[in-house]
Parts: sequence; C-alpha cells; structure tokens
Amino acid sequence: MRTPALTRRLRPFTSTIFAEITELARSTGSVNLGQGFPDTDGPPGMLRRAERAIGEGVNQYPPGAGEPELRAAIGAQRRADYGIEHDPDGEILVTVGATEAISASMLALVEPDEEVILIEPHYDAYPVAVAMAGGVHRSVPLRAERGRFRLDTAALRAAVGPRTRAVVLNSPHNPTGTVFTADELAAIAEICRENDLLAITDEVYEHLLFDGRAHTPLATLPGMAERTLSISSAGKSFSVTGWKIGWVCGPAELVSAVRAAKQFTTFVGGAPFQPAVAHALNEERPWLEGLRSELQQKRDRLTSGLRRAGFDVLPSEGTYFVCADVRPLGYSDGAEFCRALPERIGVAAIPPQVLCDDPEPMRHLARFAFCKRDEVIDEAVERLLELG
Repeated sequence: MRTPALTRRLRPFTSTIFAEITELARSTGSVNLGQGFPDTDGPPGMLRRAERAIGEGVNQYPPGAGEPELRAAIGAQRRADYGIEHDPDGEILVTVGATEAISASMLALVEPDEEVILIEPHYDAYPVAVAMAGGVHRSVPLRAERGRFRLDTAALRAAVGPRTRAVVLNSPHNPTGTVFTADELAAIAEICRENDLLAITDEVYEHLLFDGRAHTPLATLPGMAERTLSISSAGKSFSVTGWKIGWVCGPAELVSAVRAAKQFTTFVGGAPFQPAVAHALNEERPWLEGLRSELQQKRDRLTSGLRRAGFDVLPSEGTYFVCADVRPLGYSDGAEFCRALPERIGVAAIPPQVLCDDPEPMRHLARFAFCKRDEVIDEAVERLLELG
C-alpha cells in the first residue's frame, strides 16, 4: 500500500487562501488588495545600512541568538516604548520573521495533544504551527458588535481545559484590524494567570495603530511578564516584509526553549539585514511616525471608496487591513464574492471566513489591504464602483 505523501496532521493545510487569491490576481491582471505587503520601500537610511553591511562582508552566519547590535536595539525599543526590561543576552532571540518565532515557540513549548487557544479569524500560520508541534488548537471567536470586533471573553474562559497549554494573542489583529481594549487584555491575563497558561503574543503591527491609539503588550499586565513570549518583526513596521527579520522576547527559560527549537529549523538568517534593522529601531522613529500617519490616511481613502461602492465598512483600528460587509451588494458569502471579484472587475481581496474553524460569524465579510500607493487604491476603488 502506498504511503501518503503528507502526515495526517498537515493534510488540512495543503494550500493557503493567500496563494489562491494572489494567483487569481496575477492571472486576471487584478489590483491585488488581498496580500498584506506594501508596494513602497522602507526608510532610505535603513536600506543604505543593509547595502553597507553587504559591502563590508556581513554575509556569513550571524550569532545563533542574533547580532548583539540588533538584540540591544530590540531591548532598547521595548524599554522605551513599554517600560519592559529584557536582557539582550538571554531574553531576546532573533528569528526568521515572526512566523518562525511562532512555529519555534509551539515546537519548543507544546507537547503532543496539548491544546492551544487561538482567537479567530486567525493568521493562517497559527493552526499549522500548533499541528506541527502535535498539539490541538481550539478557537474562540471575535464578534462584530457595536461597531467593532469584540473578543468573546466568556467563550475564551470556557475554552480552557485540563490540557490547555497556551493562548495566542494577535493585537493589533490581522485580519480584522481590531485593537484589543484594556478590559479585553485584562480578561485574557486573568484567564492565563488563573489557569497557569503561557501567552504567545504576535505584535507585528505594534507600531501601526490609528486615531491616537497606543499598543499595550500583554506582558505589561500584572503577573504576565513571566508567562509571556512577545513576538514582533521589522517587516510591517519598516516595510521590508521580504527581509524576514523577527524576534521573540520573554523570560530566559522560555526564550532558551524557543532557541533550542529554532536552531534546528533555520539556525540563523538575514545577516546583513540585522544591523540595518538595528539602525531602524534606533534611528528611524520619525519615519515610523510618518508611516503610521500615512497608513491612517490610506485607510480613510480606501474606506471612503468602499462605502461609495456600496459596502458597509467596519472600523480598522490598526494593521494594514479593513473589513467590509458584502451583503449590501447582493452577496451572502464572502468567499464566493472574493473568488469572483478578480474575474468580474479585476480586484483581489481575502475572505476572513476561511481563517476560522466556524466561518459563520465572518461569512459576510471581505478583507482589503490599504498598504498600497494612493494610485493603486484609487484604481481599485474605480473598479469596485462598477459593482454598483
């Protein structure tokens, strides 16, 4: 009998909606507002620092934990922004993007058949990371209520069982654009403390909040520093998603465990990019403030266009994304809408329902990315107006 080519635990994850929609966009010549990457570069000083590093021969393996210069810069940023102290020599690990940090955290800390709670809709790598560790994920929904996506804290509490090991929190949240409130964060922290759970926080959009909001890391709440792994990256903050420079910060015993798993996956990565990211964290805060302001304007530009095209639009409090209700346009299913849209008018978007175990609460939505040049957003809006 032939052996299956893929293990049972990975068979549900053979393709991603991002690859599917991107291919649809390519084949139809569509404006791609599906995949979340910017179409402009990051700060010139950072780019020049990478070029200089290549020219100076920074092209071999960096230290396993990451370049000391970068780890020091990450520690300084966490201290300045949030008042959190991390020892760069034991409590900060540089990874190949935030995705590797999440996967290595699961491999290091989740035993087979232990449970990890995810908040859905969730980034599609989360359940795969849990499955690769042999764990089981349980999902708790966000619900669109009173003008924003809200966490069902009662459902989160009910999801905890005797085999629950960790909770994954993503705020600002992809794909909904919500930013968890102080009350929501307090409830998550309380549940973690009461049940002795680890928290793995994906904070890659930590600098991209709008309308005066400020990011609050879960690790700053009482009793959470010792049980939280905080993950972030340079990709979204500095518009270099292809560099894949991420990091994980937390207690030494947890970070050491993650490093043990990470060293046998990629070992290290991005040697010449690491000093460039250190430069960005240390020197490019004005550029970052400008990016946040620019993205807020782009959010408003796309939101206005979506409303003119007939969508009901939910507020985006942060990230690159805004979600829109397709029902006013005569559709009841966001996935059907998104798969038809490239061929019909030449625009690509992502249906959040495919990022859920229970698609019903998100079935009527489509997610659009606004991290694009104004002329790209305007072209997409012109095409979307044809739906009316």
